[in-house]
Amino acid sequence: MHAFVVAHRAGNCLDRLREAERLDVALIEADVRLFHGRPEIRHLKTVGPLPLYWDRWELASPLRPRLVLSELLRAREAASELMLDLKGSRMRLAELVRAELEPYLPGRRFTVCARSWRLLEAFDGLPVRRVASVGSRRQLATLLDRFAGQRLDGVSIHERLLDDRVVAELRSVAGLVLTWPVNVPGRARELVRMGVDGLISDRAGTIARVAAAHA
Repeated sequence: MHAFVVAHRAGNCLDRLREAERLDVALIEADVRLFHGRPEIRHLKTVGPLPLYWDRWELASPLRPRLVLSELLRAREAASELMLDLKGSRMRLAELVRAELEPYLPGRRFTVCARSWRLLEAFDGLPVRRVASVGSRRQLATLLDRFAGQRLDGVSIHERLLDDRVVAELRSVAGLVLTWPVNVPGRARELVRMGVDGLISDRAGTIARVAAAHA
């Protein structure tokens, strides 16, 4: 089978967006967070309502340029498909993202991903691919139990949780199986052999070549 590649977090910066578009990857991921009533594009967290941006080993200036979803939607090429990863659990974020996407539908393609699965319900009735994110074994067990007998558009799962058995189990509830982070060619080959559909990578160019070689 031919696995496709997702450019991890490439939509969080317009320069990286352009690089990913030149690579012609299947999906370009962007993280979306709710801040002061608007959907901002960033992976970094804030300290409550304060514009102090941080992650595990990173601290950014509050004066950094702030990209919002409307700017990203205008900047991307018409043929590029964004995968919007909704951060947090507030339904208001999903509602705002839906409102931003609707003017572009059905002419353009979108995928929406969330760790808080109920946010995906906000996109009912839209031609948008919805992907449930899984980051732990406990979440994996919950997903398989909750969606048994149903059909999800897709699941995005941390690569450390995958083996042949888990991929087969996910196939029973999801049309697509995506995984992250896939940055090592050897692991990418293993995942393709398992039957994973999408490889979410910080090294999209390198991993795309691996996936193409195993088509």
